[in-house]
Amino acid sequence: MYRTVSDFVADWSQALEGTTMVFEAMTDEQLDQAIVEGHSSLGWLGWHLATSPVFFASVVGIKLETNANPEKVPNQASQIVDTYKQVANELKEKVEQELTDEQLEEKVEGFGTQLPRGAVLRTLIDHQTHHRGQMTVLLRQAGLPVPGVMGPTKEDQQ
Repeated sequence: MYRTVSDFVADWSQALEGTTMVFEAMTDEQLDQAIVEGHSSLGWLGWHLATSPVFFASVVGIKLETNANPEKVPNQASQIVDTYKQVANELKEKVEQELTDEQLEEKVEGFGTQLPRGAVLRTLIDHQTHHRGQMTVLLRQAGLPVPGVMGPTKEDQQ
């Protein structure tokens, strides 16, 4: 759980960089890559991460300005990357501008229970990290380079 806005902003900034690296490794041709037929594709996961901060922000009381439809996955990787950067940066700015350290301790309704805003923001980062890990597996499966987000990858060691 985050107790200070600056702690969240520092972690989110780092997570934003890592997720952007993964997104930038995607290609239009490989957006349909899934571990097996019928499972989440690389494009779906990317679009989910690009649009889900809108939901998390709403839970903590922040409105993000985007017209991205979470149900309509683009067929261009660049659109996923651009939307993610816009949404993620807007979230960072609005948390800095609109929330106080004290408000991070306040409970809000989320996920069927009362949670401190700081816990919701921690869940957002955990959610992103989870799906970003899935995406790195799909990048590897698609034969695309896997960026070293949290340490060197096979490509980095060659």
